[in-house]
Amino acid sequence: MAGRTPSRRTETLTGSRPESLPVPEGVITGFLFKVIREQIPRTQDELAVNLGVDKSTVQGWESGRRPLSATRAGNLVALRRKLILLGAPTGLVGLISLAMDADFVLGEILRSRLTKAEVLEHPLAGWVLTRDTTHMIGWAISGVLPGVVASELSIPAARRGPVSTAPLLGQDVRSRFFDNLRHTADLVEAGGEETALLRRQVWYLSSYDRARDVGEWFGGMQRRGRIPSAGSGWSPRWAEARSVAAALARQGDPELLRDFIARSITDKDDFETANLNYWAHWLGLDSRPQTSDNFMAEREYPAWDASSLLRQFAIRLDRAGEYTDLYVHSIWALVLTRRGLADADPRTARDLAVRVCTLLDGDGLSRQSRRELESVHYGLRVGGYSDNRSSSEGQP
Repeated sequence: MAGRTPSRRTETLTGSRPESLPVPEGVITGFLFKVIREQIPRTQDELAVNLGVDKSTVQGWESGRRPLSATRAGNLVALRRKLILLGAPTGLVGLISLAMDADFVLGEILRSRLTKAEVLEHPLAGWVLTRDTTHMIGWAISGVLPGVVASELSIPAARRGPVSTAPLLGQDVRSRFFDNLRHTADLVEAGGEETALLRRQVWYLSSYDRARDVGEWFGGMQRRGRIPSAGSGWSPRWAEARSVAAALARQGDPELLRDFIARSITDKDDFETANLNYWAHWLGLDSRPQTSDNFMAEREYPAWDASSLLRQFAIRLDRAGEYTDLYVHSIWALVLTRRGLADADPRTARDLAVRVCTLLDGDGLSRQSRRELESVHYGLRVGGYSDNRSSSEGQP
């Protein structure tokens, strides 16, 4: 989706908010470009000389006034290569397309309030976001550095004075972002499966809103009967229910997620498969672009590697925060259904064993999570990948 141009929808905010605020263009990509420049490191003047452009061009790229997405494709390819030749981390340069995708979604959400005739034009209605794209958008609305960026930083950013450390939008623009998300959610609240993907992704992005009681908003939808149940077999409604539960967990309420895991994933083959398929897409292990959630129901020949998925789970388990219960259950299901994973990657197995012990020796796990984590620990210990623990063994 990188480099896409705005849709035909108007540039101003319409509806109940008459004021017109400029729509930010390329702010995420521009800030990433600044991070790349600082990693080389170069000043704006120095980089302009190296690239053979004016300093004002570099300033325009970094501020978003001259979005990188507006650069001709051939010139953009050449720019990336020059940055790498100058010593820029290849991983960061590789994130430019991801940042452009995030800017496109951000701009479309901010651009205008949808009408019912436009809902299927929305990028969230026909494109399943990954974690990295979502976190890039979150960088602009929450200020939290995406892990995919942090992992590529080789030197501290050179900052002087009150300089921004994130492409964080102003409060008025962030308010418009969340207002437009809620407007879209209300617009498609009673829709069918054709708008299920749009609904669930709007709901999840709404959980980034810390200024209002999102839990109360979801509660209102529940009282109106608009929050879907998972049903008896996989459908887009299951994916919706999962996203709502994850959104509320993000807001600090883990109970719906725990109930969803117990009732709508555990020991149900279709749902267990859907959960792992979605994890693989979310974490970027299934590289196929998805335009609907139907890929979650695929049972034969998954397009992802089980060892890679276990590795991703292992490195995040002890810092999964509000999603710890979902991580624990997913690890348990993966090692139960894919025998021999530990032997296929002993290093990951040993790393996982350490993190499992850390969680089991702490507090905060649900009864189901503790039981499943004990089972995982037992399997790792039998396989020779874990030392005996001095505490918590055998707890319910």
